[in-house]
Amino acid sequence: MSTDAAELTARLIRCPSVTPEEGGALVLLEGLLKDAEFETRRVDRNGTPNLFARWGARGAARSFGFNGHTDVVPPGDPASWTHPPFSGVEVDGVIWGRGATDMKSGVAAFVAASIDFVRETPPADGAVILTITGDEEGVSRDGTIALVDWMEAEGERVDACIVGEPSNPEVMGEMIKIGRRGSLTATFTATGKQGHAAYPHRALNPLHALVRLLAGLTAAPLDEGTAHFDPSGLQITTIDCGNAASNVIPEKATAVVNIRFNDRHSGDSLTAMLRERAAAVEAETGVRFGVDVAVSGESFLTEPGPFVSLVREVVAEATGVTPVLSTTGGTSDARFIKDHCPVLEFGLVGSFMHQVDERVPAAQVRQLKDIYQAILARYFA
Repeated sequence: MSTDAAELTARLIRCPSVTPEEGGALVLLEGLLKDAEFETRRVDRNGTPNLFARWGARGAARSFGFNGHTDVVPPGDPASWTHPPFSGVEVDGVIWGRGATDMKSGVAAFVAASIDFVRETPPADGAVILTITGDEEGVSRDGTIALVDWMEAEGERVDACIVGEPSNPEVMGEMIKIGRRGSLTATFTATGKQGHAAYPHRALNPLHALVRLLAGLTAAPLDEGTAHFDPSGLQITTIDCGNAASNVIPEKATAVVNIRFNDRHSGDSLTAMLRERAAAVEAETGVRFGVDVAVSGESFLTEPGPFVSLVREVVAEATGVTPVLSTTGGTSDARFIKDHCPVLEFGLVGSFMHQVDERVPAAQVRQLKDIYQAILARYFA
């Protein structure tokens, strides 16, 4: 009897697993996987729920992994939804609820595919490994990172991995993500001297220096793009000085920029550039600058090769569409897996992610399950 990925999606949606709550989702999955003779282990860290599951022997000659998350963003006002956000109701072939697209359906698809694959065609020399976190939509410090740390400490190994995030913009099969841009957020704090706006010679306006710095940062593109990446982008996201008076030059002002960067840069190289630019403006103006940088992920690329080709061929055969190999979009937990093994992302169409009335066609979930099962069969053939 095959495992219905659409039914499992609905059951997972009924688990109210808004970050950081587990909501029963991992408990449900662990029970199903144990019944299918997977060895399971909860790898919770600092209160963050995580699940590891393996079918086959540790250290098997070949191992294939799937990664995903069961946590979801808050639903907003339930009254705005056509159907309650945690109902998991199916109407006219469409499953409704928070997480229907991002990404309880993806988790349900690879769990169902893995269970049916090892029941029907168990590989003699292989292992199937699933890593599922409850901390992707949150701060992501103790989710997939904790799972990878634990695996390396325990001698668990994955040779290739698919992250089941929604990867297709409009049509099933049109895109595989083989990398992601890095993400860096920098906060500049400019400190001058407060004074009366009518007597600027007695003050030192930090806003003037801050505007000069920001103008220099945005005057020219960071780069023109690379072979697999679009140009890097720097965006000013906020400027503030907390000044309620129009006739007062403030003492301090802050600005935040976010950089999505390609493989021409690293977090360290960009941090050095930002600090150098701030130091130059400080020397010119006398306004002191503090620069606080947080790098949430480095850019990475899984070079096209046998693994990427295998997945691309299976997807094309199943959908009739040859997927584009892309590095667009934000960050994902693939950034934590890239140093452990080759990783790519393939999942559903992401049209309704994080929206009110999030929903997914049940047939699409079942199709994704079939694709994942075909990938496993091809990989272990």
